[in-house]
Amino acid sequence: MTLDRKLEWDWFPGTVPDNVLVHDTAYVETTYSFLLFRSAAPEAIRLGRGSSIYLGVMFDLGPDARVHVGDFTLMNGSRIICDSHVTIGDYCLISWNTVLMDTYRAPVSPAARQVLLKEAVRHSPRRVEATEPARPIVIGTGVWIGFDSCVLPGITVGDGAIVGARSVVTQDVPPYAIAAGNPAQIIRQLDPDESRRATTRAIEQFKSSKS
Repeated sequence: MTLDRKLEWDWFPGTVPDNVLVHDTAYVETTYSFLLFRSAAPEAIRLGRGSSIYLGVMFDLGPDARVHVGDFTLMNGSRIICDSHVTIGDYCLISWNTVLMDTYRAPVSPAARQVLLKEAVRHSPRRVEATEPARPIVIGTGVWIGFDSCVLPGITVGDGAIVGARSVVTQDVPPYAIAAGNPAQIIRQLDPDESRRATTRAIEQFKSSKS
């Protein structure tokens, strides 16, 4: 990132907002990811060590929203709709066309939505301002969320869990569980000890390959 907060490789003529903290080893493909960013919160976004934010990721943050992306987490084509707080842990894989939304923004009432949609034309880019309360989302360490999945407000996905492709997560997912479907159901429980042993083996193999 340059001193004026531009990305030298960027095709979009934008900048990284001042209240977005990007670790020196993190990668952001394009500032287009911040087109819908409106948060005035201090440290509104924190991108951890070695994290990767690829094309298609959109940070749609309201005025008080905060997002934390952990170390070595990779996001590709994800949309974060946040009016409160979305936390994504370390070593997560967030696949393309996924949505993490801590708010529905629009009300259930058709009449109330009609008012919001009329107001949307006054904004550039056009958007619906939140009228519904937000509930934070927490994605634990080592989580894998498959493509086309949606995580709804107030959800916690535990450490080491996997969300299958095209799932809609309406309830918390326990650690080291595999959930899939619409609505997502627990279909399998992983062995956390074996997962830790596999992680240790992978790290040792990586270190030996570099020595």
